[in-house]
Amino acid sequence: MIRVAIVDDHAIVRAGLRQYLAEQVDISVTGEAANGREALDLVRGGEIDVLIMDLSMPEHGGVDALAAIKARAPELPVLILSGFPESHYATTLLRQGASGYLNKECDPEDIVLAIRTVARGRKYITPAVAELLAEGLGGDHDKPAHEQLSERELQVFLRLAQGETVGQMAELMCLSVKTVSTYRARVMEKMKLASNSDLTYYALKNGLIQ
Repeated sequence: MIRVAIVDDHAIVRAGLRQYLAEQVDISVTGEAANGREALDLVRGGEIDVLIMDLSMPEHGGVDALAAIKARAPELPVLILSGFPESHYATTLLRQGASGYLNKECDPEDIVLAIRTVARGRKYITPAVAELLAEGLGGDHDKPAHEQLSERELQVFLRLAQGETVGQMAELMCLSVKTVSTYRARVMEKMKLASNSDLTYYALKNGLIQ
């Protein structure tokens, strides 16, 4: 039996997914969470073989949560189920430890297949993601600017784009203000942007925040 936990801030999404997975003889939903902080609590408690997680959540979003979960439980497969298209985040999050990436518009059967695949210790790669990965083999020249950011830089970028101050980030990420400011400077340099409003415009234009 594959023990699955569902992390999504929408109760109706969790309920629908739980109901569908209950029909599978080899899958059992053993936990639910509404944000990244609650997801970490589930991971600390154990009893999970696969974690299914949304990206866009309040408090502690999926990008932050993925980093924290992989630091605590590097072997736990994390399957990202997001409203954002694969082209926005998939390759970046796979590099950062996700075991698979699915868009919420996928067929329910794809989710079940993905759960079974990652539970066996393999990556779940959709044809669309495989194409993105293949394109990435040619180098970074044609990559969107945000895909060239490191894991921590991406976290800082998304927080800045959503209006958090350097001070707020320092407190929430348990870093010094100086360290966050250094990450912000790197993000600005790599993305060739001049201000936080430029970051927000880029994120909105590229569908990285809602």
